Amino acid sequence: MRPSSSRRMAFVAVGLILIASASHSFGQTIRNITLEEAVELSLKNSKQLKLSQSNVDLAGLNIRQIKDNQLPSFSVSASYLRLNTPNINLKSSSSDTSSTGMSSLHVNSVAYGMASASVPLFSGFRYKYSLESAKYLQEASRLDAETDRQAVIQNAIMAYSNLYKAKRSVDLVAENLVREHERVTEFTNREKNGIIARNDLLKATLQESNVQLTLMDAENDLKITTINMNLILGLPEDTPIAADSASFEVLKDAGNAMDWEQTAITHRKDMAAIAVRQKAAGSDIHVAKSDLYPSVALTGGYVALSIPGFVTVPNAFNAGIGVSYNLASLWKTGSKIEEAKTRLYQLKTNEEILLDRVHLDINTAYYNYVLSKKKIEVYEKAVEQATENYRITKNKYDNSLVTTTELLDADVAQVQSKINYAAAKADAIVAYKKLEQTAGVIN
Repeated sequence: MRPSSSRRMAFVAVGLILIASASHSFGQTIRNITLEEAVELSLKNSKQLKLSQSNVDLAGLNIRQIKDNQLPSFSVSASYLRLNTPNINLKSSSSDTSSTGMSSLHVNSVAYGMASASVPLFSGFRYKYSLESAKYLQEASRLDAETDRQAVIQNAIMAYSNLYKAKRSVDLVAENLVREHERVTEFTNREKNGIIARNDLLKATLQESNVQLTLMDAENDLKITTINMNLILGLPEDTPIAADSASFEVLKDAGNAMDWEQTAITHRKDMAAIAVRQKAAGSDIHVAKSDLYPSVALTGGYVALSIPGFVTVPNAFNAGIGVSYNLASLWKTGSKIEEAKTRLYQLKTNEEILLDRVHLDINTAYYNYVLSKKKIEVYEKAVEQATENYRITKNKYDNSLVTTTELLDADVAQVQSKINYAAAKADAIVAYKKLEQTAGVIN
């Protein structure tokens, strides 16, 4: 064997050993995850869902604040003041002796304490409609969180599909590399014995190098998809995981687009959320109108006053009903009402826009799924054809009826058809789940 050939064969052997050892160490700790487990873990560890839940919690706190505003308010204050010695001259019809006695008072401090309470009785229906609006907004936030949940499910399914396709590509290309190495070994022996031309050996060697580069790219893609999948699942990013191929074997009937569209109108959470927000906007109009009404509250208080040497008031209680009305609301409230009505109009317009988008999204997802199922059929036939073509070409090559280039091309076509077929099955599952998500029924 020539020195250059020896070095090349040694390089290939070392490369195969490294690939095999890496695959072996990877396989020792690999964790097989089903599609259902992936979805469950993604929902459990999704940061987006935690953020969505915090929005629901904030909406609940807003309801609590509105209810708290209807509770009695109670305040207490007290002061103690030091004074200079004032000149007190009380004007009265009493005698001069009495006036002289009063002027002899020495007041140098004042102490007082006050307590007041108020219970709102009527605020122009502000409390009723504010609470109603807040409850609608809380429900809208909950529906938004459900929409985010469905998006997380779809994202996990897509990442799971990418992981499966990446792993399948690595396996198929690795198998091909083994065949290419065996072919190079065979061609090397034939070239030594003068059976084939050196040019044929070089073609086989070049093919092996190209497959090795393809394997390196496939393994790099697998590493990236694994990291992405681990981040979605909440696992350490270096955790080796593998997708279950059984998750991509069962395909469902596509149905028809009109039924899917009706399902979307009924089940999509964003459709329900925008309808609930319209109700909240209607309540906000009543809240704006509440400024046109007076406010009524039950009030009460207590005052204690002490001016040493002059007067002490220990038990000054008061209670009653207070009515207040801001006359400026007669000409200032109109703009608030119109603003609330404009927001309601915007929501209704957004609903119409959303309906158009749902129609487009459903049809896009539906026909993508129909196409993906057809691709599976085509790629399945392509695998059979490419396998048979390689078998025939190999027989012809063994009988010197075709060139080495034709043999290598047939081998590449066979591997590529298998990769395409595996990817098509995974893509079909993703397409169907996308159709379910678009219709609001993914689970």
